[in-house]
Amino acid sequence: MFYEKDGMLVFSRKGETMRIYAQGKNGLRVQATADAAFCGCDWALEGAAKGKAKITLGESAEIVNGKISARVDRLGKVRFYREGECILEEYYRCYEYDMPHTPSLRVVAREFKGNVGGGHSLTLRFESRDGEKIFGMGQYQQPYFDLKGCTLELAQRNSQVSVPFALSSLGYGFLWNNPAVGSVTFGKNVTEWKAASTDGCDYWITADDTPKAIMENYTALVGRAPEFPENAMGLWQCKLRYRTQEEVLEVAREYHRRGIPLDVIVIDFFHWTRQGDWKFDKKYWPDPAAMVKELHSYGTRCMVSIWPTVDKKSENFAEMSEEGLLIRPERGSQCFDFLGDSMIYDATHPAARAYIWKKCKENYHDDGIDMFWLDEAEPEYTVYDFDNYRYHLGPDLKVGNIYPRCHAQAFYEGQTAAGQKDICNLLRCAWVGSQKYAAVVWSGDILGNFESLRDQFAAGLNMGIAGIPWWTTDIGGFFVNVKEEGHKELLLRWFEWAVFCPVLRMHGDKGPSDIPPLDEREYGGGFCHTGLPNELWSYGEEVYEVLKKFVALRLAMKPYIKEVMREASENGSPVMRPMFYEFPEESACWDAADQYMFGSRYLVAPVLYAGMRERRVYLPAGKWKDIRDGKEFAGGAFVTVSAPLDEIPVFEKL
Repeated sequence: MFYEKDGMLVFSRKGETMRIYAQGKNGLRVQATADAAFCGCDWALEGAAKGKAKITLGESAEIVNGKISARVDRLGKVRFYREGECILEEYYRCYEYDMPHTPSLRVVAREFKGNVGGGHSLTLRFESRDGEKIFGMGQYQQPYFDLKGCTLELAQRNSQVSVPFALSSLGYGFLWNNPAVGSVTFGKNVTEWKAASTDGCDYWITADDTPKAIMENYTALVGRAPEFPENAMGLWQCKLRYRTQEEVLEVAREYHRRGIPLDVIVIDFFHWTRQGDWKFDKKYWPDPAAMVKELHSYGTRCMVSIWPTVDKKSENFAEMSEEGLLIRPERGSQCFDFLGDSMIYDATHPAARAYIWKKCKENYHDDGIDMFWLDEAEPEYTVYDFDNYRYHLGPDLKVGNIYPRCHAQAFYEGQTAAGQKDICNLLRCAWVGSQKYAAVVWSGDILGNFESLRDQFAAGLNMGIAGIPWWTTDIGGFFVNVKEEGHKELLLRWFEWAVFCPVLRMHGDKGPSDIPPLDEREYGGGFCHTGLPNELWSYGEEVYEVLKKFVALRLAMKPYIKEVMREASENGSPVMRPMFYEFPEESACWDAADQYMFGSRYLVAPVLYAGMRERRVYLPAGKWKDIRDGKEFAGGAFVTVSAPLDEIPVFEKL
């Protein structure tokens, strides 16, 4: 029933085999299968070495790795302990267990069910704990920072990012090491993890004294972000969409004339001929190399949008189809129908990753463009029927969530091989480990309103806890009518907050817009629509003066931002940190859901509601200084401070 093999504790019963072994500092990995052998994929834990553990066998068994231990009883139930205190245990309601719950339900913790055609679906259950708080898991469009009580889809969509790592207030971190489409429910009565199609159960758990230590243990295994480029820490300028080379240059020239440093300018979609050609339309972009040279003279880097979609009329479609480099629908012959009849390249295929990078190197990188906006990176489907798509690694239902990480990998490895050092690419999606491929994740095509702003606030903090430190939003929202009453207030509040986000980026489809197309072709850079101007000066002089003031603040903070970014690279700490991350001993900091720490020094309390002109802030123990007027406060208490429209409450820890 129990035995030890190669440093692993192994349990076998009723056709299931489970093994537990040490991996990482204070960490244990648990794998179970109903098949003859374990899955050979390590997924997020690829390259992580097995550690040494103390194993004790008897009628039950125990395995210990530092501060964490697991005990398995004779029927296979697993309980986890942090230095003797139970922090997590599996959920059983069946006749074999002597427990104070009804056995008639016949519910077990690890439930494999056969799928038609092979493989299994999986449900993994744990007991729920009253008072526990759960954070992380990626990005979901909801205002809830504490995820206890939430059900989350484990699937990638436009504006939804599944990164299945959860940090508990009970002192553990839990990684669902499975890229399958599924769900998790952090219920009041039970916690359930589900995978629609999988070869086995695979998760990793670590226990430690502080959230910072837990994050360090976790990111040591799954990877950390490289050093963030200093030449991308300032303002990024983007809109939907600059349609010509001259438009881009004129915007950059205007920033230069006004004396506002611009780190990055972004060229959005349909600068190309057809989706999947991955090259400029020469009619509107006649000399990209000269354009980049002029931009560099202003200290501005150039980023271009790359979609994974391949139009059937693309010059590359036939070859990619023949070589098996495209995602294959199980039904139908199309994946994406926006502005064309398109398939999607298969980022899980090494040859497909090499192919797209080769094209982008020849058509962009060789002209000096060294930043890529990897849009549609979920990938986005016209219909999210996850059972309809098959990848090189397997069915979408089984492996689909890993796609955005593979997409980031294609460009990072290509740029690295080309000798580039300051790599920083923008993606709309991620999975565990995307951070090690220099991925800046933004929160997708969101609405421009205060409700959405509050959703992004929670999303950004949970992305950091999930291990993705580089994150940003479309300032003011993507879908927005700038003529609506209240938009200027929203824009100011959003921009003020964005100054204290990892990346400061202007973008959005700013309407209403009836700007005519440049030509009547049904392809190329001229036919697609564009939105209204979105530069700092586009919203009137009063707004411009406030935005300019905050850009100056961002630039003044660059040395500090560099320190915080370096910490993310060194120990996995988020750039935007929940209050409990820096002050875990204070219960009020575990409850704080509308303020955060920007690094370890600055407490940021953004205004997240229309019409608000003052707000309540909790200051942890110690001394704090309001950076606006230098006023000092004693911590360990709530304070109410002013919040005029042109200010954001920020406090420096003394």
